Amino acid sequence: MTTHWTERPEGGGRFALWLIRSIGLYGGRPVARLLLYPITLYFLVVRGPERRASRAYLSRVFGRRATLMDVARHIHCFASTILDRVFLLAGRDRALDIRTHGLDQLEAAMAPGRGVLLFGAHHGSFEALRVLSQTNPDVRVRVVFDKGQSPAMTCLLDALNPGIAETVIDARMPGTAIVLAIGEAAASGALIGLLADRARRGESSLPVPFLGSPAAFPTAPALIAAALKIPVVLCFGLYRGGNRYDLHFEHFADSLEIPRRERASALEGILTRYARRLEHHVRLAPYNWFNFFDFWQNDGDVTDASAAPDPAARAARARALDARRA
Repeated sequence: MTTHWTERPEGGGRFALWLIRSIGLYGGRPVARLLLYPITLYFLVVRGPERRASRAYLSRVFGRRATLMDVARHIHCFASTILDRVFLLAGRDRALDIRTHGLDQLEAAMAPGRGVLLFGAHHGSFEALRVLSQTNPDVRVRVVFDKGQSPAMTCLLDALNPGIAETVIDARMPGTAIVLAIGEAAASGALIGLLADRARRGESSLPVPFLGSPAAFPTAPALIAAALKIPVVLCFGLYRGGNRYDLHFEHFADSLEIPRRERASALEGILTRYARRLEHHVRLAPYNWFNFFDFWQNDGDVTDASAAPDPAARAARARALDARRA
């Protein structure tokens, strides 16, 4: 399980995703969910690294050796959220029971008319937050997403809702361009979703305690938030089985402060706090954890944030502030 997560091939393929999408939209969600059982079996048998990573994670979170049935349930939960993306992006979320918690905390952060940075994770369905923009047209949602990591899924999502596809900020753009795009979105009062749990190869990271052992978390999300001086709210869309989701919002910071002379310690404190809250939600819904690789490994790609240069956030800060004032 030493392969970096960016090197793992995408599961399924364009035809498989197109088939699920077609059956879901034309046959209905109950019919499409029947397909999840053979899909789960396929991944359980064929995708050895993901199966082993799932068992290792579940054993850690349960405090006992996970069974093959536990792993199957884990994979089935993931497949369920992928299927429900079809309905969320196609505007058919009425088939889903999405209950929102902590909305008052999100509204308080948005009250001055400023943008808000939403820190999420590969835990549950981040797409569930799209329901906010569908039920309230005044709420604009932008999501930082790596289009190249899952090309078949990206193609499917683009076909389902080209309008939403245009709101994606591609994580493969140069760092300066990403921060500038986030700054412009914040200046327009948008919610900007950013998954803050995975570090890309070579990206600056810091190890902090998570589920009993240190795990490397990327420093870029915190640095971007600090550079742009915008509020941060945590967001987790937990799948509860059947058609139910619990969408949780939790205030994290009005503004993150990372003094230059205390950069390493400040980052460690921020990431430790984020990891602690993420662990809380992981324990609430353990089968929602969708990092199917060894999250606790150190494969030589983790870099010391105290020695690493500031990301493009600092270079783009002036332009982002100008965009906010425009």
